Amino acid sequence: LSLSPAPPSLPPPLSLPPPSISPSRGISLSPSPHLSLSRPPLSLSPPAPLLSLSPARPPPLSPPLSQFLDIWDVNMLRRPDEVNTPQHSTHLYASDHLIVRRGQEFQLKVTFDRPYKPSDDQFAVEFVIGGSPQYSKGTYIPVSVAKDRQSPWAGRVVDSTDNVVTVGITPAPDCIVGKWRTYVAVVTPYGIRRTRRDESRDLYVLFNAWATGDSVFLDDADEREECVLNEVGVIYHGAYDDMSERPWNFGQFDYGVLDACLFIMDKAAMPITNRGDAIKVARKASAMLNSHDDDGVLVGNWSGDYTYGVAPTSWTGSTEILLNYSSSKTPVCYAQCWVYAAVFNTFLRCLGIPARVVTNFFSAHDNDGNLKTDVILDENGRIDKHRTKDSIWNYHCWNECYMSRPDLPQGFGGWQAVDATPQETSDGIYRCGPASVQAIKHGQICFPFDAPFLFAEVNSDVVFYSRNPRDGTLEPVKVNSSHVGRMVVTKVPGQDARRDITDQYKFPEGSPEERTVLEKAEEYGCHREKATPPEADVELDMPLMEVRVGDDFELKLEFNNTSDQARTVDVYVSGNVVYYTGVTSSEFLFKTPRVILDPKKGRRVMEVHSQDYMRKLVEQANLHFIATGKVKETGQIITSMRVVTLHTPKLSVEVSGLAKVSEEMMVTVEFTNPFKFNLEDVYVRVEGPGVMPPKYKHYSLITAGSSLTWTEGVTPRRAGPTKLMASLDCAALRQVYGQAQLTVKP
Repeated sequence: LSLSPAPPSLPPPLSLPPPSISPSRGISLSPSPHLSLSRPPLSLSPPAPLLSLSPARPPPLSPPLSQFLDIWDVNMLRRPDEVNTPQHSTHLYASDHLIVRRGQEFQLKVTFDRPYKPSDDQFAVEFVIGGSPQYSKGTYIPVSVAKDRQSPWAGRVVDSTDNVVTVGITPAPDCIVGKWRTYVAVVTPYGIRRTRRDESRDLYVLFNAWATGDSVFLDDADEREECVLNEVGVIYHGAYDDMSERPWNFGQFDYGVLDACLFIMDKAAMPITNRGDAIKVARKASAMLNSHDDDGVLVGNWSGDYTYGVAPTSWTGSTEILLNYSSSKTPVCYAQCWVYAAVFNTFLRCLGIPARVVTNFFSAHDNDGNLKTDVILDENGRIDKHRTKDSIWNYHCWNECYMSRPDLPQGFGGWQAVDATPQETSDGIYRCGPASVQAIKHGQICFPFDAPFLFAEVNSDVVFYSRNPRDGTLEPVKVNSSHVGRMVVTKVPGQDARRDITDQYKFPEGSPEERTVLEKAEEYGCHREKATPPEADVELDMPLMEVRVGDDFELKLEFNNTSDQARTVDVYVSGNVVYYTGVTSSEFLFKTPRVILDPKKGRRVMEVHSQDYMRKLVEQANLHFIATGKVKETGQIITSMRVVTLHTPKLSVEVSGLAKVSEEMMVTVEFTNPFKFNLEDVYVRVEGPGVMPPKYKHYSLITAGSSLTWTEGVTPRRAGPTKLMASLDCAALRQVYGQAQLTVKP
């Protein structure tokens, strides 16, 4: 190994040639006598000319080999009850290897053939990653305990008792994240004695949100606990004023998940040297979590036909998805936005990057930085469905990860928005972010990555245009600037409650700050509708309704005639079954009442029957009502939109028996079909971190009014609070969830 000479003011590094790696033979090492159980000849390898610790060639009367240290054993101190894992907050990982976080000291014990002396400083602990380790690239790290030796990673003798030396090693806070191989080498005048390759000594090094020198350092202890160590999350969906929530097992500590996350970077052919950069890791993963152009983890499907995979609404956690991907090496079917976000969250937390799932209600899509969502009306005020192409998602989930941004001006670090759902390409690949949330809020959308797209998702205006039938020209008749980005929420740290973080993405609607931000965004190419049509003197609203699947209900239209004269309004009311992306599946209601309004007030009620919508429902049971109308006396256009998320029945999850480590307990999932029709081809899934791996059961038929009961024996593997979560899914009924909280005793 040829190293650059050390600066004159610094002592030279301990220069050891790294272990050689042969494609055909694996690792070629100088053997250690006791670890290899056989003593090699004295001529182990050529003298080490790069070391200044011994002469370039042996003196005429060389000391006997027995005077130099011989390595008998290396203990990585990887058990959960030993010093490393509690200090590094890695005790929850189910792994046979030591897992530590960079920028923080860990310890290992080396047993020699004789007591260690302070003069015995000619040994080093070596760490190697990748297929062609090089000191200059940071993929070969020799760590010396000698104080006069420099190394990228610090090393020291913590304790020396008899033949056992405890060595403390501190990985650099910007070192490569991944799986390192560990060796111990001793220098003699005759060559280097080095331990053989032993997979049990492999070491995982992760990002460290606890270390101030790490780019992902997060000073808020509650946020850090939630966004790195919490395995169970809540994902919000539905409508902003009628939210639903689903539990999710991120499972970042489950057995095999860490290797699966590292495999994702291998599959992407991500250079080893880039894997210590949180920005590059997050951006690469946002591309690899979808399979759109790189055989990534998940196949997106919004069609409603999931014959050849698992329906997105059926998943309960990330573990099954990631383990399937790493074992099959092929994309897993199927996902929609919250599945992408949940699995991406697992990836980030598993590697040590603080991350959380956020939900944006009424999220504008496919705007490509244009701050307008266009709705085309005909001359009578009715929506022209053939010409209205833009859609607004009822909600959209993405991720935020916490990191510094040295590539941006000061103040734009912290939470960064990243999105794995394949919507638009970025630099030719379906990916999005990381984009500074602070930059989005302040309209600084010139900063990388993909800030204009994310800015549009929370700031677009809904513009209603009236189309002239004679020449096809469009005239803006109403601009709704508060519909999109109505609310952005995430989970409260340490609680199963939601937190409104809309103010982190945008200033209050209509405030001077918001106006300044929009003007700033326009400087960078975002275009808004400048017209300000006069407000109509008739207002229209559809109030909130809570409706269960299968119920008949009343749709209320509330008019407010603010003028002192009577008004006549020709109204068009359309009810559609829609996907949560805003795409219409089918129309089940269309009425065209003429409403005569006295001054100041008015109301109209319409009956909606379950038989009209039930047979047309798609997976998330969303009904979208839009009412438009034209005031006869003034020619003004009025509009109102309402999303009704039909509430589904609950799934019961109960535990019985003593919840104790290594003792069997029972989990029971129960469901009763409350409908007048049968449920066919039903899948029930259940899992719980530290308690139960993902399992599922198939039921070919659940007749109307009948019940199912599934009881499963489980054996908890670790103590502490946790959850069991379950889902029931079939073509006729999606979004059925249940959960149970429990605390496992030691």
